[in-house]
Amino acid sequence: MESNDHKSRPGLTLAQAQQVIYDFLLEIVKLWHPEDVLEEFRHLFIHHTDSVSSQTLPALHVILFANDEQEFRNTIKRCCYILVNNWEVARQFDAIQSLVDIFSDPLIQRRTLSPTLKRLRHWLTRFLESDDFEELRLFAARYTEERTLNRPDEWAARYTSYLLVPQYVNEANPVEQRQAARALSRRLKEKFKFDLAMYTAYGQSDQVQGRTVENPTALGDSALRLVKAIVARRGEFSYKNLARLFLDQIKDSYYSEFKVSLTRYLLYTVSNNPISERIRGYLDARLVDLYAEFDAQPLDSSLLLRTSNRVVDYLMTEDQEQPSPLFSLVLSQGNALTLAIILLKLVLVSRHTLPYLEARIATLIRYYEQFPRSECQWVINFLEVFQITFAIYGENIEYNLVKVDPHDGELKAAFLAERQSLDAFRIFSQTLNYPPINPLAVADGSLPEEILQELPGIEDSLYPEEDEG
Repeated sequence: MESNDHKSRPGLTLAQAQQVIYDFLLEIVKLWHPEDVLEEFRHLFIHHTDSVSSQTLPALHVILFANDEQEFRNTIKRCCYILVNNWEVARQFDAIQSLVDIFSDPLIQRRTLSPTLKRLRHWLTRFLESDDFEELRLFAARYTEERTLNRPDEWAARYTSYLLVPQYVNEANPVEQRQAARALSRRLKEKFKFDLAMYTAYGQSDQVQGRTVENPTALGDSALRLVKAIVARRGEFSYKNLARLFLDQIKDSYYSEFKVSLTRYLLYTVSNNPISERIRGYLDARLVDLYAEFDAQPLDSSLLLRTSNRVVDYLMTEDQEQPSPLFSLVLSQGNALTLAIILLKLVLVSRHTLPYLEARIATLIRYYEQFPRSECQWVINFLEVFQITFAIYGENIEYNLVKVDPHDGELKAAFLAERQSLDAFRIFSQTLNYPPINPLAVADGSLPEEILQELPGIEDSLYPEEDEG
């Protein structure tokens, strides 16, 4: 092996050497069976032996001789995500877990006299101890969830769609990693939306023509009542209408005026909750001095976005490491839905705040996952409420409440009148471009055959091919 260390270096720059490896993997991942691709990856990075390409091993030598561990880390990260991204699109999910398993090869820990191999194995070992490798394991764990994600101590894995967000909003990550994280996060969110729609439609019956309809939430039977409470706000003062009215009112405002109006808007629908005054005082105290140098200037889209992001910080985590005092206060007093609604209203007026908000959700999950599940139940409750709230206000499933006539069983569209019981209403959910999900169809065993035939295909329709941007 020693002779390998004295080979003449190819006339390649570091960037060119990296590109040789990227191009090779991009070519074979599109044409070869995953097992063959994995074998080439193992030959190159683990066994450090020749592969079918005469260029990849010399290119790796250039990267190792550069003696820049960070560049090596960037290289192997991007190589992994080139494979992950392509296998995710091709639905070859087992290959992603197999890629992670490659790094458990005991050869990585074996001693060697070769300086080149010693450097390679040392860098690989440090890579396995890094957050970068943990992020890669996150992808694989999601695809093997039956084995890894259903244990009580793995509660945070239920929220992988949020844990992936920091990966795809971080521009320092390879583009392949960002694309893969974005695609998987979107897939998981859309699946939750669909599963929630199915459960809310059929959840009051045990089965749908022999198919068990599982509750995708961790809230038990209270999930249905929560959905009804959120959907019940319709008509002139719906959250979306209030957001449109607010945006219209502030379009000609000065920045100082906007900051005063923002807290009133956010708390308008929850003003009867005793916690609302605490929230108002906390936000007002911080907003008054926020970007004060712009107070006399007209509000613009940049100020709207930056201010909305700061409000997320105040409500969630101000140091991006630990929960903010306001977050702990609100949730400790059982106001998960109030906080979720405030965050929803904020996103409805600043839609580009959503990725920032979800990244802060991920921060809090990472903070709390160090504690036992029994100590995090109030946080888990908030995460479930948040997920449901934002799923209901998604774009491809529409929820409505319908009143059931107790005499003839007919569905009659109606808004929830004051002091009317939620029990008098059923949830009516409709997936985009598919027949409405009729909540009464199961009650008498008369679910139409055409809907049953469509059900397996609906889920596929929620997973569109990802664009390359």
